[in-house]
Amino acid sequence: MPAKTLAPFHPGEVLLEEFLEPMGISQYRLAKDIGVAPGRINQIVHGRRAITANTALRLSHYFGTSARFWLNLQTGYDLDMARDLLLPAEMPRAAG
Repeated sequence: MPAKTLAPFHPGEVLLEEFLEPMGISQYRLAKDIGVAPGRINQIVHGRRAITANTALRLSHYFGTSARFWLNLQTGYDLDMARDLLLPAEMPRAAG
């Protein structure tokens, strides 16, 4: 029986469900506190924008996490999405 895989989750889900909601912080407040446009936070939360190094640094300072935490979430998501789109037949293997 094949192993079940979870659907890729965007780091915006983590931001919303593990940080904003439990801490009672609005997207607008976060945006203003870290000095970015409110639309940037909204797009991240809704999975329409990636977390950049700049945003990761701002989030890490605000929440007391590491920038690497946020970037690792984004990289994991990007890899999962790429894997889902790439057909195994399209990837030749080295002979050996």
